[in-house]
Amino acid sequence: MKREALLNAAESLLSEHGTQALTLAAVADRAGVSKGGLLYHFPTKEALVKALVARVIEEFDDLIASYDDGTPGSYDRAYVEATFEILTGEARTHRRWSAITAAATDPEQAEPLNEAMRRWHGRAPTEDPDPVGAMVVRLAAEGLWEVVSHAPGLYGADQLEALKQRLLALLQR
Repeated sequence: MKREALLNAAESLLSEHGTQALTLAAVADRAGVSKGGLLYHFPTKEALVKALVARVIEEFDDLIASYDDGTPGSYDRAYVEATFEILTGEARTHRRWSAITAAATDPEQAEPLNEAMRRWHGRAPTEDPDPVGAMVVRLAAEGLWEVVSHAPGLYGADQLEALKQRLLALLQR
């Protein structure tokens, strides 16, 4: 059984049933492997959660990189685009993110996500004519992500598109 399939099984359990459902036995059962097969890749639940957190961080980093063309202000535009890709893209993976971050309750498990947040939000937008405005836009995108994670049906597709366009327009000033 491949590592990615085990992570997918763990993610689906988290998304469908919450953190209480994330046990090694349940993940092995969902993935259709023996517990020993799971333990080969993830010897503890903590190791599994750590791998889940690392995967979502890498996913977001990759999305930002895919939109960042290196021009002045492009990181902030890329951050907004990547956020909305998570919120509105075909996969709509924000629920998965919420479930994974909820599972990382131990400070050691949460530290990679905390470090990523420091990196994503602590980046000084020096090439931006309005660095504080750029920080506000990133924080607004982050706040929207949090709201949509807790109330997925609050905003329709048209409203989310309008919010994205407004945030991007704020970066043009």
